[in-house]
Amino acid sequence: MKKILTEAGDISGKKILLRLDFNVPMEENIIQDDTRIKRSLKTLEYLKNAGAKVIILSHIGSDGEKSLAPVAKYLGIQLIEMNICEIEGRFKCMKDGEVFIAENIRKEPGEKKNDPLFTRELSLTADIFINEAFSASHREHASIVGLPNHLPSFFGFLFEEEVANLSTAFLPDHPFLFILGGAKFSTKLPLVNKFLNIADQIFIGGALANSLLKEKGYEIGISKSDDDNTGFADILREQKVVLPEDVIVLNGDVKKVSEVGKLDCIVDFGTETLLKLKNMISESKFILWNGPVGFFEKGFNENNENIAKMIISTDSRSMVGGGDTTACLKNSGVLEGFTFVSTGGGAMLDYLANGTLPGIEAIMKT
Repeated sequence: MKKILTEAGDISGKKILLRLDFNVPMEENIIQDDTRIKRSLKTLEYLKNAGAKVIILSHIGSDGEKSLAPVAKYLGIQLIEMNICEIEGRFKCMKDGEVFIAENIRKEPGEKKNDPLFTRELSLTADIFINEAFSASHREHASIVGLPNHLPSFFGFLFEEEVANLSTAFLPDHPFLFILGGAKFSTKLPLVNKFLNIADQIFIGGALANSLLKEKGYEIGISKSDDDNTGFADILREQKVVLPEDVIVLNGDVKKVSEVGKLDCIVDFGTETLLKLKNMISESKFILWNGPVGFFEKGFNENNENIAKMIISTDSRSMVGGGDTTACLKNSGVLEGFTFVSTGGGAMLDYLANGTLPGIEAIMKT
């Protein structure tokens, strides 16, 4: 990878566009989880200490409606307008080591469209582009894939760390256990297909398991599931795929999967399944986990925490990622026990499924 430390040379006085991912959860303009912000500070501090002039590019929310003002306040860095003239003017009068944050880049129509004119004009303001937004690098947006076409481009320290750690899943120690939860198979199916050839066992929980149980002919009542069953039959033929044997329904009862009624709503797996999973975890040398296994938004988070505690009590190499997964474990104090915690959600899934991302390819081809 093109690294700042070894390949960017002397960056003192250089004007740098630094792409970070400050798309953090907020309620009433109060940051609820600052993990992504904290994890990116190593690169920002390095650039400041090296005397670079830095303008941070980031987004928040899916469109351009939200403001990065709470993030700027949190960091104590001045927010500026997101337009070419403002960025160019600031760079011209900045001191070495100074940093500004540009307002939500998705306010610019050219960002999500990867508009060539917008990208070109933005690139003319700076000397170097650095991508430290691994978690946004599955998007083919101007600030991810466009800028490397015009500027010397490098990866930030967190980006390097993400790739170095996640890539170990392609040649793991065995036995390798893959735990997969969440809701939508449309985003997870490529991952299942990829790791059917790599993992020794794949445990599937959450609403994903509901979908597969339904495909097997079990009643799932009014439980959350995916209506598109494309590829389910192929998955169920694989002996290494493990599904829950008992489940918890909304009223708290534990039932065998064969006992679920038409009015039941499955919210988690049961005690027998937890014991089986505990044995699988204890026998594994490498564990990869993505997606909650319990309906934690409804308060069913106990098994997510149980799994985490089981994993960190072993000597296995372990990795966890995905926004919902880390969110449901954030307050339990267990995340620090994993070998690696990824900041990526969709980016983690895409990287694991494809071995690369648009944001990686954009820099590596230059």
